Amino acid sequence: MIGCVHTYRSPLLSFRGATELPDAATSLFDASGVPWHYGDPLREQRLIARGGAVVDRSHRGVVRVTGPDAAAFLNNLLSQKLDDVEPGFSAATLDLDVQGRILHHADISLIDAAPTFYLDLPSYSLDSFKDFLTKMVFWSEVTVEEADLGILTVLGAPSSFSPSEILRSADIDVAFERTVPWSAARRIDVAVPRADLATAYKTLTSADGAGLERAGLMAFTAERIKALEPELRVDLDDKSIPHEAHTLIRRGDNLGAVHLEKGCYRGQETVARVENLGRSPRLLVLLHIDGSAPLEPQPGDPVVFGGRTVGQVGSIVHDCDYGPIALALVKRSALNQVLEMGEQLEVIAAVRADGEITQEINVSATVDPDSLPKDEGERAGRVAVDKLRGRTN
Repeated sequence: MIGCVHTYRSPLLSFRGATELPDAATSLFDASGVPWHYGDPLREQRLIARGGAVVDRSHRGVVRVTGPDAAAFLNNLLSQKLDDVEPGFSAATLDLDVQGRILHHADISLIDAAPTFYLDLPSYSLDSFKDFLTKMVFWSEVTVEEADLGILTVLGAPSSFSPSEILRSADIDVAFERTVPWSAARRIDVAVPRADLATAYKTLTSADGAGLERAGLMAFTAERIKALEPELRVDLDDKSIPHEAHTLIRRGDNLGAVHLEKGCYRGQETVARVENLGRSPRLLVLLHIDGSAPLEPQPGDPVVFGGRTVGQVGSIVHDCDYGPIALALVKRSALNQVLEMGEQLEVIAAVRADGEITQEINVSATVDPDSLPKDEGERAGRVAVDKLRGRTN
């Protein structure tokens, strides 16, 4: 799941007030090399709702796959249905192992009929993902290469706003633009050459340009948590399967990352088995953390219920409206008990010195009921089995 980490420093870190996440190089977050905030992170979050803000996500790795066989090539390897999509299509996709566990999680965009696909993903996943695709080329007419592009994300802009139109009018190249249909603030990702990143950012944030505000990756993370979008290394683990993060499953208007009606790909058997016969043993949920506690939980801290560990904290950040919020991967059986009994979970926050735990404290955490899946689909296989058993009896 974790590959080589590129040493990258965004030119935006030289901007006034730009502050990197402390210990970003060793953090579970993919946050190294870009501004975490510009001096007032909670205000930056509020600016998203007041007309829009731009976030530097240029640390993400970008892979370009192009050639006559590109659509079929990617469709055969990844969880999203890609063999019949049209230029302008954007979604997410997964690379799974043979047991159906998540190895890579990427956003994908098709920009032309050549076809040319761009896939961007956390920096720590870039090398292993590119190597995987390259090894699978065989006789396919495709080219797989790293693209020197930086992602800028606009949050909260009105529906009529198009960052690519603003940038192209300023003679800045735009590789692609995509609107991401998640449940948080309106999100538009735009990819520009890294050499033009600072100019593009100034164009979008200057008064004589688009006039958007500046926001750091912390503001994006708050929106990502509220949208229940996991980041692979911090929110999931080596055993995670797609159904544990229900927003990854394509249902209704949610394109997700896993198409349930496509042909064979590695790991599909697990996806089909869970979809048709059972439920995932764990769920990724949103927790509201007690902000009055003297100690703040960190990613990886255990989630406890009834004296036993039932999960772990992933992404955690202070939200300007809700206070500390987090994603957590929690056993479904524990969640059922919590909801039935109207009780709370606890997170064991720890103080460490020289790698040793010197203090622990239990911090109350409430499961946001809106983060639970409303519809996980009818278990067609289970219905068939039950009918068969009924006939047998």
